[in-house]
Order: sequence, then structure tokens, then C-alpha cells
Amino acid sequence: MEFEKELKVTETNIPGLLVFDLPVHGDNRGWFKENWQKAKMTALGLPADFQPVQNNISFNAKKGVTRGIHAEPWDKFISLATGEIFGAWVDLRPGDSFGQVYTTRLDPSRAIYVPRGVGNSFQALEDGTAYSYLVNAHWSLEQKKTYTFVNLADPELNIQWPIPLEESERSEADLHHPMLKDAKPMAPRRTLVTGANGQLGRAIRDYVQAHGLEGFEFTDIDEFDFSDPAAYAQIDWSLYGTIINAGAYTAVDKAETPEGRAVAWKANAHGPALLAKTAIEHNLTLVHISSDYVFDGVAEVHDEDEAFAPLGVYGQTKAAGDIAVAMAPKHYILRSSWVIGDGHNFVKTMIALSDRVANPDEALEQVTVVDDQIGRLTFTQDMARAIFFLIDREAPYGTYDLTSSGDSVSWAAIAREVFAQANGNGQAVKSISTEDYFANATASASPRPTYSTLDLAKIEETGFEPSDWRDELHAYVDAARKGE
Repeated sequence: MEFEKELKVTETNIPGLLVFDLPVHGDNRGWFKENWQKAKMTALGLPADFQPVQNNISFNAKKGVTRGIHAEPWDKFISLATGEIFGAWVDLRPGDSFGQVYTTRLDPSRAIYVPRGVGNSFQALEDGTAYSYLVNAHWSLEQKKTYTFVNLADPELNIQWPIPLEESERSEADLHHPMLKDAKPMAPRRTLVTGANGQLGRAIRDYVQAHGLEGFEFTDIDEFDFSDPAAYAQIDWSLYGTIINAGAYTAVDKAETPEGRAVAWKANAHGPALLAKTAIEHNLTLVHISSDYVFDGVAEVHDEDEAFAPLGVYGQTKAAGDIAVAMAPKHYILRSSWVIGDGHNFVKTMIALSDRVANPDEALEQVTVVDDQIGRLTFTQDMARAIFFLIDREAPYGTYDLTSSGDSVSWAAIAREVFAQANGNGQAVKSISTEDYFANATASASPRPTYSTLDLAKIEETGFEPSDWRDELHAYVDAARKGE
């Protein structure tokens, strides 16, 4: 074994597979090495989020013991305490690098980082070889179901084993693994979507189905109440890579009541805090939806750096949720306004009112809509598209304003467009101030921001292009009229 004097890293032809040359200090007594040093190795390219939870040792009594090729659902850091191996790694992740092979020898002076989904195998070249590896997830029966394999003797891989396989010691299982052409790629970590029955939850489900994505689990409060600490113990979080929190309490006015206030704080603040805690503990990506209500609406356009100044209880709870989620290192907060999707919303209400005005049997001649609240609509299909855009392109974590694009207008202007398209009766929409609209309200009413327009520059810099709200509105009304 040659002694290295400094820690070095070598990239391989398999993305993310890294070989480390370890400094080994020897004298007449033997040798010493820093086998695992997170800070130094991270500086050289090891993923900063590699957080080992278990250390395993495989002792190989005889030269020629050969194991593999196994791809497991966790990352691992492999090193040797004694002996030498010939290692072979095969990329079994879906994508362009599927089937790529890398081989090298390891002794105590070398180690290798193996990303999740890369098949691992080795052949002991000395008696008494002790093979050690750190992993960042615990074994479970559910984890084992996700393993994938490829045969050590596959001629397509063309691995040049130093000891011929027919002379090696292999397990019965390893003799019968499939060839590469029949191997199943490693499935991605699962994604949990909360609030599956809400407007955004339905849009995310539609996106997943339209693009044939796998590994998604959709839950609602009756299946997983993310504001209940006890609910978290029912889930094996090591199987997941992402949480998309589409669940929230959105009854803005009811949040001002004693009953609604408690529910709003539980769903919009306490729940996201528990999700963030889980994301931190299990190294998950957390996607969370925010609102323009975290601002007081004084500025005509709000960017991501504006300080929170919510006017009502709903806005206060959403701001608290944002603060909690931002504690998770891997988070995306998407701030929206005036959300429209598959469910009860402003546009559907306006269509129904337009129909009533158009019906001679109805006594309704006009509708009053506020004209002193200014903003843009956000369509849930745009929100779903943005979520997957940020995740798939590994955009920088943080907060992104997200609405549909276009000019900023009042609720009354939007109502007129809906009325005009639905029945040609846009003139039936009459403007009213927010103060006058709520003057005769019998129930509690939350204060609204005057200006809700969000700055889209940051998300557009990632390459994402929000749709124009007018185009989306016309398509939405048209689909509603056709009963789609």
C-alpha cells in the first residue's frame, strides 16, 4: 500500500461516483488514516447532504469471494480496513448513463462514494478483507423491495474480473440476477403530495398522470394530517425524497373567527413546521405554497425579499408557515395570489352569476365586484408546472413569487372579462370599493391587501415562463362552458 500525503478525489464516467485517495500515515507500528472526514470531502465534491446513519462491515474470509451487483435505495461511502478488492460499479438509474460501468481496485488508502441507484459489486483479492460502508438510510423490508440487480457475468458489461467468476465464491442469489437488458432501473424516491383534493392537489395529480411520472403518493387530511405530530410515525420517511405541501386552510374570512383562527394556525403554521422538521431530519426537499396575504399590500409590486406585514389572521398564519419551511435547507416556497383551479373559486362564481343575469327568469340584473384590489390570477396548472420545473432543473432553493403573467387588474375587471365571454353581459358588473362591499357584512371579514401583484423576475431567471392570465382565463371559461 502506497501512502498518500493529501486527500484527493477523482470523478468517474458514472455521474456522482467519486473515488477518494486517503492520506495514510504509517510507521513501524502500522498505519493511521482519516477514513471519513465530512468537511474535507464535501469541499472536494462529496454531496453536502450525505448524512450517514449506519455503518456496516462485510468480512470476506477468503480471496475470491465475489458479491453483487446490487443497487440499493441509499447512498454509500465504501472503504477498506484491511485487504484489497477489485470493485465494479454499474449505473442502474434511469437516464442516459444507465449501464455505464466503472472498475478500480481499493485498499485502505482508497475509498469510493456510490450514489443511490448505482449497482455495487466487488471481489476480494486477499484473505481476510474487511469491507466497510456508511449508508444514509436504515434497512427495512419496504426498502428492500426497491433493490435492483444485474448479473456479475453479463457479457454486455464486460467486467474483467481478476479471478475468473467460475473460480470465485458467490451466493446462489448472485448467480441468478438478470442481465442488463432485463434489469429494472432504480425507481426514484417517492414524493408525498398533501392536500390532494384541493385545487392545486388536483392540478399536480393531472400533471403527474399526463407525464407518466411514478412514485407519487397523494394524501389528504383524512389519510395524513400533517398538523398532527402523531401522524408522522406512520410513515417510513427514508423512502421519500420530496414533500409537496398543497394543503392549507384558505377560508380567509373564517380565519377571523375564534374557531377558524385555531384551525388556520394549526394547518398553515403548525403543520408546515412539522413538515420542515421532518424534511430536516430526513434530508427531504420540501415544496410549500405561500400567499400574497403575508404582505400588507402597500407596495404596488412585491418581491421575495419584502418583509412580512400581514393584515389578518390568514396572512399571519401563512407568514409563520413560510418562516418554518425556510428552516429546511432543501425548500421551495412558491408565493401565489388569486388562485384558480379545479374547485370552488372566483371565476366559477362569476360564471354562475353571469348565467343568472342572462336568465330572464332570474331577478338578478347586476353584480357588484370590488375594483380597488389589484393583482393577477394564478392558475393551478401553472403552479404545478412551476413546481416540477424547479425540482427537475434543481433550481436554487428558496422562495419564488409565482402567478400567471400579464398586466395587473382589479377583481371587477376580471369579472367583466368572465361575464363578457360567458354570456356577453360584461356591463352587468358594477364596481364597488372594498370598504363599501364589506360595510354590510354580517360575518367577520379579513382585511385584504390593496396590491397583490408579485414580481416574477426571479422565477423567470430560472427559465420558467408563466402563462398569461388572460389566455388561461379564456381557456378556463371556455372549458367550463363546455362542461369539461
